[in-house]
Amino acid sequence: MMTDFITENWYIWLIIALGLASIYQAFRTSIKGYMGEKSTAAILSRLNRSKYSIINNLVLETRGQTSQIDHVVVSDFGIFVIEMKNYQGWIFGGEHTEYWTQVIYKWKTQFYSPVRQNRGHVFALKHHLRAFPNVKYIPIIVFSDDATLKITVYSNVTYSSQLLKVIKTYTEVILTEKEKDAIFDRLNAVNMKATYSQRKHIKAIRQKLKAREKSISQSRCPRCGNDLILRTGKFGNFTGCSNFPTCRFTVDQ
Repeated sequence: MMTDFITENWYIWLIIALGLASIYQAFRTSIKGYMGEKSTAAILSRLNRSKYSIINNLVLETRGQTSQIDHVVVSDFGIFVIEMKNYQGWIFGGEHTEYWTQVIYKWKTQFYSPVRQNRGHVFALKHHLRAFPNVKYIPIIVFSDDATLKITVYSNVTYSSQLLKVIKTYTEVILTEKEKDAIFDRLNAVNMKATYSQRKHIKAIRQKLKAREKSISQSRCPRCGNDLILRTGKFGNFTGCSNFPTCRFTVDQ
């Protein structure tokens, strides 16, 4: 009976399947990001809770700007600031480049440097933890094991399977139990995740990128507003800010 029903209404099932596929495509990036963060949270949960206190999805507001931090680990050894990138394919980037590149076969896409992104997260944390000036911040960028990293950096950039190993290389005790508890309580108190709108956050980022591209198209530096000019370096000609060395922006960053 069920087989006959499915056969007779195959077009309905086809429409449902196409609808589900469309929904997945529309929210694919969000779904993959969510799954990556959940996977990383599961990995971090294996840490010794007497030494490491974990906050997943910390949202901070700093001077009108919102920072969404995937994972923060308050430990005896400092504060680990973890940014998860659930990307596949080859990943190209450098310590100082503004945008990194993902390559899957002939398809390329750029994304904002996670090293710079995490620097912004550390800045936000420092702002809210001003009462703890001696805290050590340890930024870590984590990529899915499905990615192949072809990067040149001195920052901590690793794969999901190596995350705990990287964290455990830090063994110098920095914080007392009292300090750890105070920092953990402070961050939970200022966490805005309950009222955070990811849609608005993404919209703000896109508007910022659009403004950046507009400035470049007008030969204006998006950082300081000075003219962009043709410059010559040890690797050849490039377009950079006329306000060098005060501003070191280059178009290929």
